[in-house]
Amino acid sequence: MTMKPITEDDIQAYVDDVLDAQRHRDVSDYLLTNSEAAARVSSDRTHAKALRAALDPVAREPVPSRLNLQTIVAARLPARRPHAFRLAAAAVLLLAVGATGGWMMKGYALPPTEGVAALAQEASASYGAFAGDRLRPVEVRADGSDTLQQFAAMTLGRVAAIPDLTKAGYRLMGGRVIPTAHGNGFMLMYDDDRGSRLVMLTRRMAVDQNKPMVASKNGDVQGWSWAKNGMGFSLVGSIPHEDLHPIADVARAQI
Repeated sequence: MTMKPITEDDIQAYVDDVLDAQRHRDVSDYLLTNSEAAARVSSDRTHAKALRAALDPVAREPVPSRLNLQTIVAARLPARRPHAFRLAAAAVLLLAVGATGGWMMKGYALPPTEGVAALAQEASASYGAFAGDRLRPVEVRADGSDTLQQFAAMTLGRVAAIPDLTKAGYRLMGGRVIPTAHGNGFMLMYDDDRGSRLVMLTRRMAVDQNKPMVASKNGDVQGWSWAKNGMGFSLVGSIPHEDLHPIADVARAQI
């Protein structure tokens, strides 16, 4: 029987370990002969492991007893006037849901989930994960060949722009695949003579398919993000917005 072609869905299901035994073997055999796909799987698994490690301690924390719904009801509700009791019970239920949600969030703001705002968050996370890596910050290095361009096109499913930022003082180092909640993104990394690094993340956009350039800030990481014809771009780095803006303009002019 002829084996069905391996698709992107198969590879993602392989990363999530949800394939049946036969399809798992098919994908394993495929990865043995496709080094780029194998590298993507390895990168995806590394990110998933890091995410689980970061969130697991919060998920395991018990909800404080003072936020237990039964405790709140017993402490706050009167024992008379059934109609008032029902109204108060509904109010306390809403209070409990809000309080429990606040406990689970532990003071963190919910990050954006769509559009260029989410893309900027993903670019900042990529910068935090790889900009400080002095051993292997990129998967495919910029060596003057077409390999990086082909790698980008394979990741994004279309010809991808690779901006030249040498006039802005930054050299292209290379790129890597970045898994996101909206599909794979392609990260480019640049550096200058002082060791400063920039990251540009590109991915397909379901929301904000065409969007003017907007600023973002995540801790010490500044960014400028925009979208054009269904593709989103976010350039980030640990330099002030006013210094990063003209560099982002250089990149945008080549896309």
